[in-house]
Amino acid sequence: MATIYKFGPFRLDADAGILFRDDEPTVLGQRGVALLRLLLERAGTPVSKDALMDAAWPGLAVEDGNLTVQIAALRRVLDEVFEANSWIETLPRRGYRYVGPTVGLEPSPLQPNVWASLALPDKPSIAVLPFVNLSGDAEQAYFADGMVDDIVTGLSRIKWLFVVARSSTAIYKGRTVDAKAVGREVGVRYVLEGSVRRVANRVRITTQLVDASSGTHVWVERYDRTFDDIFALQDEIALAVVGTIEPGLRVAEIERVKRKRPENLDAYDLVLQSQADVFSGMPQQVTKALVLLDRAISMEPAYALAHAYAAMCHHCLFLRAGLSEASRSASIQHARAAITHGQDDALALTFAGFSIGMDGHDHATAFAAVEAALALSPSSAITYIVGGVMYGWQGEAARAIEWGSRAIRLSPFDPWKWSAFHALTLGHFNLGRYAEAIDAAYKSVQLNPAHSISYMLLAASLVKFGRIEEAKSAAARVTELQPAFRYSQQFSGVDCAAALAAALGEALSVVGLSE
Repeated sequence: MATIYKFGPFRLDADAGILFRDDEPTVLGQRGVALLRLLLERAGTPVSKDALMDAAWPGLAVEDGNLTVQIAALRRVLDEVFEANSWIETLPRRGYRYVGPTVGLEPSPLQPNVWASLALPDKPSIAVLPFVNLSGDAEQAYFADGMVDDIVTGLSRIKWLFVVARSSTAIYKGRTVDAKAVGREVGVRYVLEGSVRRVANRVRITTQLVDASSGTHVWVERYDRTFDDIFALQDEIALAVVGTIEPGLRVAEIERVKRKRPENLDAYDLVLQSQADVFSGMPQQVTKALVLLDRAISMEPAYALAHAYAAMCHHCLFLRAGLSEASRSASIQHARAAITHGQDDALALTFAGFSIGMDGHDHATAFAAVEAALALSPSSAITYIVGGVMYGWQGEAARAIEWGSRAIRLSPFDPWKWSAFHALTLGHFNLGRYAEAIDAAYKSVQLNPAHSISYMLLAASLVKFGRIEEAKSAAARVTELQPAFRYSQQFSGVDCAAALAAALGEALSVVGLSE
């Protein structure tokens, strides 16, 4: 999580490039952020011009006047509270010094301990915490994560059960937590905890179900199995949890937890290992993931989730690494294979639908896949996220807002939450609710400061609201993150609705972004 610098009424989120005065955000340019951050880190101490210029223009030879202009811009922002010399002091021929109120550090506001408690849903609800890896081998952590992922997926198939996504509870990994606090923070009644010890071909899993409202243990169980029947073990744990929460569960609902599994355990292991890189959404990481996924698919050509992950990797390479037709074609090809072979796999259908919709512009197939995923797994936050984004780019404002909001409630700490805020931004922008669009875009920027499209949406929303100087700073961040950015290419790549593309393009042209 990012660190926030707090001074007077201001808070600086350096990673996101946002300066808050109380709760009102202002976008700072990359160089302004670097200068202010260094001054705050060395508060009360002179900072030389050379050090400041190295921070703001690393490796570049620039005139002193550039530094003077940036410092003046910072002072204008801070001067709204007190006179400029109360914040940054000029030291003739030496540099500058921060002389304002005491600087403190605080965790990012996205940390769970500062979130308000969430109300319980009107049906049984559960969060599965990351299982502790007791194998004595850090490399086996992916196996413990995969174990939890499959249990969550099984539980999510129960229509009457509200299940928080594993990607949201992943923030608790490696921490000692109180089940009652977790219940308040993610808004659930039950919390499942566990540990995994894998040695050679044997696996021992210990689980305990806690009633988060009272902190009492509902049950504790230990499972000792050979690795060969690990899938049966995952189903057994999921069934034990739902059976405890709802003793009157119908047999038909119990059967829904069971899923078709890949026959090849080695392929399954490779897919687990690839997942972190797949979800990164960064070209370098997804390229690594594709090596593992290609091996898994060669072992088991009908492995739906492997194809779906491969589709997402090629989608990332298409949009973020040059708009190569080969990447787009590979994304669509793997997505269609995932749909063909993954009719019982909600995650495979979700990512396949997204790739076909975004890269293939086949919206009928895309939304059919997403709806099928929700029929299998009604608590799938990632399905609501990607569906909301697709609705947003298609100009379906109400659905984009509905699905984005639903995803955030299901998985309040999801690493994909920034994308849910894309859905909200697009929805509110479409409806002319520019203040709400700005709020959602700022949240997306804070969650994923490295994503150029978040800043693009923020810039357009700010222009429409008349905050042109802030919009220019956001637009500058777009080109800093993606130098070859052209908004017409972005809109074409995601098949943006014509009216939305026109409105966004008109706003972006005001702040100098290239068509």
